[in-house]
This record gives sequence, structure tokens and C-alpha cells, in this order.
Amino acid sequence: MVSPALRLEACAKRHGRVEALRGVSLEVQGGELFGLIGPDGAGKTTLMRLVCTLLEPDAGKVVVLGRDAGKDRAAIRARLGYMPQRFSLYPDLSVEQNLRFFADLFEVPTSEQGPRLERLYAFSRLEPFKTRKAGALSGGMKQKLALSCALIHTPELLVLDEPTFGVDPVSRQEFWQILAALHREGVSILVSTAYMEEADLCQRVALMHQGLIRAMGTPAQVRATFPYPLYRVRGEDLTALQDFFRGLPLVRDTQTFGDCLHVSFAQDPAPADWEGWKVQSAGRLRQWEVQPPSMEDVFMELAGEKG
Repeated sequence: MVSPALRLEACAKRHGRVEALRGVSLEVQGGELFGLIGPDGAGKTTLMRLVCTLLEPDAGKVVVLGRDAGKDRAAIRARLGYMPQRFSLYPDLSVEQNLRFFADLFEVPTSEQGPRLERLYAFSRLEPFKTRKAGALSGGMKQKLALSCALIHTPELLVLDEPTFGVDPVSRQEFWQILAALHREGVSILVSTAYMEEADLCQRVALMHQGLIRAMGTPAQVRATFPYPLYRVRGEDLTALQDFFRGLPLVRDTQTFGDCLHVSFAQDPAPADWEGWKVQSAGRLRQWEVQPPSMEDVFMELAGEKG
């Protein structure tokens, strides 16, 4: 049986008056790609800093790679790779100089540094830019360099705090392809994101809101927790159409998704209900169909509950 790479037991952490974590418990299995999903302020960064031994919990326990995070900081840090939310490399050093600096920092033998750099260049495609200063890289390339620096000592657990935030869609896709390759090699990965669609790229996820885990499981299991009939609705004047549905007693919630609405109901509407709403909405309602819940639908429902 694979032992957990990470275990949090009823962890609480307060920053002044703010309860950043409110009794959070979770396990990340060895070799698992686990996602923390939630908006800014959900508690994701605080949780990750506990894992990386940068913070101590006010209550609870953190066990990383079989070691107590409160007692074995040095041993944990030697086996862990951490990529913080903000770009934290040296902008005046080149790509290669940054990599070699972190290799020295983690005491990678000089004889091993060349092969490791070649491997990191191979998956990051940064070799053509190895003499370019880090500060002159694009956002996506900076993230790839930061990931490469976190991997230079071949960590057993990789902790990534919103690594795709603010980068373009193509770079986001490339970054997740790299994570998938690392996962196939057996690296344990804990990654946080505010992009709900990235949840489907993880084996398991935890939806976080206001310092609590509100749902946890595979992406399919989490989506299956959505408790109401959900429909995708299209029509003219989406704002007026949304106001119309918000006024119906049967409607639980409405959310705008691009050029349509996601409308949830207390019970499944009958065909006669839809035909009546076409007339009552002054003809604005044009199309409706059952909508499988997305991760964002689940999150919006959970976030609307009282925590």
C-alpha cells in the first residue's frame, strides 16, 4: 500500500482576525496529483505554507513524507519542491544561472548538474533561452523556469501555489502537460488554482472556501454532489432573461456562462413550465437543455451555503 505523501489533521491557522484555515483535514497519496481549487482568500496559500514548513498551525498536525512538519523541517525541505505564488527567482541572472544557483542551494553534486539541466531543458523547452535573463522572460516562460528550479533536486513532493495564474492559455496548457508528465513518473504533486476548469486535470480535488474544505474527491465525484436539476438557457437580452428567472419561485440560482445562463431548480420543470416561460418572458427565452454540472456550478452552490 502506498503511504501518504502528505497528511493534515484538523489544521487551523489564524492571521490576525482572519481564520485562514478552520480545521482542515486531508491526505495526498504517494504519486497522486491533487488539486486545491478555490478563489483568493480560500486558504490555499496558507495550507501550502504549512506543508512547506514555512508556517506552523495554531492547532492540528501536518505530516509530510512521513515526517512531522513541526519537528523535521530540514529533512522535509530537502525532499520537497516548492513554487510560490509570486515569481521568486533572480531577474538579473540568466535561465542557466538560476538553475545552477538552486542546484548549489540544494547541494546537487556538480557532476549531476549537467544531466539534470539537460532533462529540465528537454521538457521546459527553455534551452534556446538559457542565456536570457529571467526578468526578460514571458510570463509562461518564467513559470516554467520556476518549476524547473523547484525540480532541480528531484523532490518527492512538489507543491505549486497557483502556478498558472496570469499566464496565457497556451502556456497554461503547456504547464499542465509538464505536470502530467511528472505525475506519470511518480512525483507526488499538490497544486492550487483559482481556475475551476483545471480541476479536471487532477486525480482528486478539494474545493476550498473561507478556510474550509467544502467538497473533496475525484472531479466526477465532486460534480456529482450538485443537488439540483440544472439547465443551460439561451435567449435574447441575457440580463433581462436572468432577472426573469430569478423571479420564479421554482428557481434556486442563476449564473451567467458566456452567452448562456445556468439555471438550477428546486425540482425539475415540466415541459409545460418551459412553454409558459417562453410567453411570460416576452419571447426572450429561446432554448433550454439539461446541463451537466461543471466544477464552477458546484463551487457557486457550495459558496452560497452558510459555512
